[in-house]
Amino acid sequence: MLAGVDEVGRGPLAGPVVTAAVILSPDDPYLGKYRDSKKVAEKKRLKLYHHIRQHAVAYSVTMASLEEIDQLNILHATMLSMRRSVQELSVVPSRVLVDGNRVPDLTIPAEAIIGGDDSVQEIAAASIIAKVVRDRMMAMFDVQYPGYQFAKHKGYGTKVHMDALREHGPCPIHRKSFAPIAKLL
Repeated sequence: MLAGVDEVGRGPLAGPVVTAAVILSPDDPYLGKYRDSKKVAEKKRLKLYHHIRQHAVAYSVTMASLEEIDQLNILHATMLSMRRSVQELSVVPSRVLVDGNRVPDLTIPAEAIIGGDDSVQEIAAASIIAKVVRDRMMAMFDVQYPGYQFAKHKGYGTKVHMDALREHGPCPIHRKSFAPIAKLL
């Protein structure tokens, strides 16, 4: 039972970090078709998201809140969310592979895989789950906080987002500890 773990949302100026852990079935007909969520078109990503949710042995999605990000820093908040994702799996994996160069503190053997979201199917599946969940959250925030266009840029520091920040100032979902936001406060 191999679990793959990935996160979405470390770099944005707004919104939580979302992580997912996935254990795929060895007879999943989509094995070999999962890729890094950033490299999959949105329509196909949604199809894969639904397939993973229906056919995975287990999956979980957790997040690090804005308060945790601002209090702990982005790295520690991400590691906390990754640990939560593994702990919330309904099946205990025998091994965990995490995208990147660090692993959270776990009681299960774990290994970091740089570029794992493109080379390990379980990590790619976790990437897809986490991205779809976070993108949906940012679309909801777009409705809640109009004027920032969160659905378009997902909270990243694009020109559109920076212009909106200068015009409206930060809103409650902005990360106060991130330099561009801290300067505006």
